[in-house]
Amino acid sequence: MKVLVIGAGNMGLTYSEGMAKSSLLGNQNLMIFDTDPEKITTLSKQPQFTVFDNLENCLPKADIIFIAVKPYHSEELFKNIRSLINEQQLFVSLMAGVTIQTIAEQLGAKKIVRAMPNLPAKVGKGVTSYTESSDVSNVELIMVRNLLSTTGTSIYVKTEKFIDASTGISGSGPAYVFYFMQSMMDAALKMGFSDYDSKTLVSSTFEGAIELFNQNNISPKSWIDKVASKGGTTQAAIDSMDDNNVKQLIQDAAYAAFDRAVELGEEK
Repeated sequence: MKVLVIGAGNMGLTYSEGMAKSSLLGNQNLMIFDTDPEKITTLSKQPQFTVFDNLENCLPKADIIFIAVKPYHSEELFKNIRSLINEQQLFVSLMAGVTIQTIAEQLGAKKIVRAMPNLPAKVGKGVTSYTESSDVSNVELIMVRNLLSTTGTSIYVKTEKFIDASTGISGSGPAYVFYFMQSMMDAALKMGFSDYDSKTLVSSTFEGAIELFNQNNISPKSWIDKVASKGGTTQAAIDSMDDNNVKQLIQDAAYAAFDRAVELGEEK
């Protein structure tokens, strides 16, 4: 199985490193394409990669091609490579808002998987939702799932609606967590803690809470009930968030990301 990644940005390089470190490629080097001379020089020093600056030299050789360019570059890319592809090749898109139909029409490909990754993939803790066009076989879909899972967890969804929905939850979700963390750190600083202690208090609290959640079959609501004693400090904080409608605001934010993902697909 020969795999090519087009684009060595954050996500492209993350998946490249995850797949190259796995045993899935056998004795084949992962092929990676980029146009940035500095990136090409840097990547060429890594023995697990075969690096290209010309798609004519690598695209026809690939069985599975990951497309990891910015969505606004996709139309030009598809125009340039349409004549280089063949109908047996499988394309995996990591681009937000670019639908399977758009890829099929502009690229002329039949076997397409659309995937939505998220930033924690960079540390092997990502979650990637994915779905496929009708021409992708079950065997091919399993291969893609295994490749996607080299950066964390992969979740199959039946339609592209859920790709857009997962954009609002997991794709954009790390930013919501960082937003909440930053707010807590700012509060800690105002209370007089140092930068280091503020970061430690917040990051360790998040890490511990997530570990508790993952190790037990208990809902977040049940954990809140366990921590928040009537008339206590935690209940005062929860009451403040309820009074300020924080739960609804978070849900609205997730739907805003979902709606924008749908809009991006329609714009294409």
